[in-house]
Amino acid sequence: MLIIGLNGSPRPDGNTSYLLEKALKAAGELGAQTETLYLHEIVGKEEMPFCIACESPCNGACYEGTELEKIYDRVGSADGLLVATPVYFGTISGQLKTFWDKTRRLRRDKKLYNVVGGAISVGAARFGGQETTVKDIHSMMLVQGMIVVGDCYDEKAPGHHGVSAQQPSWEDKSALKRAYVLGKRVAQMCLATANIRRGEGNLQR
Repeated sequence: MLIIGLNGSPRPDGNTSYLLEKALKAAGELGAQTETLYLHEIVGKEEMPFCIACESPCNGACYEGTELEKIYDRVGSADGLLVATPVYFGTISGQLKTFWDKTRRLRRDKKLYNVVGGAISVGAARFGGQETTVKDIHSMMLVQGMIVVGDCYDEKAPGHHGVSAQQPSWEDKSALKRAYVLGKRVAQMCLATANIRRGEGNLQR
């Protein structure tokens, strides 16, 4: 079971990273192999980081044979994705949007179909657009055919859309708890849905 964290923050050691690593650690407690991709580093290396829809359907021509192709192939091999971002103007960061726009080939090949996804957002204010940001992440996942989960873990914690935190995230006790249960929830659902990602049953990847 591979769960990848996509860190959409330009700060590798900031609020977003702190919560994402908490969630990934929780997923690891259920046996998941975890890793983090820092999107600001990835898109920052590209001469043309933005998708211009040069082909439809996408053949990944803009990154074919590059390190970026290996990164997208790795993302496409995941059982689960934890996507985290700071809130910028009530939505996701430019780094995350830029990276996700180029997943069009993954969508063509249904590489993220039935992959489990959870969302984490951090804002400067308590009500600073975190939930709208989480729902924007969910929309991106749904277009890929992913299985979207919230931060619920058992009957005692019905949960919400995902992790909505206020900076500094390491002092937001509620967000820390929600990050833990989201990581567990994503791992649980990865285990429960492994068969359909292997192509067993009627739903095939």
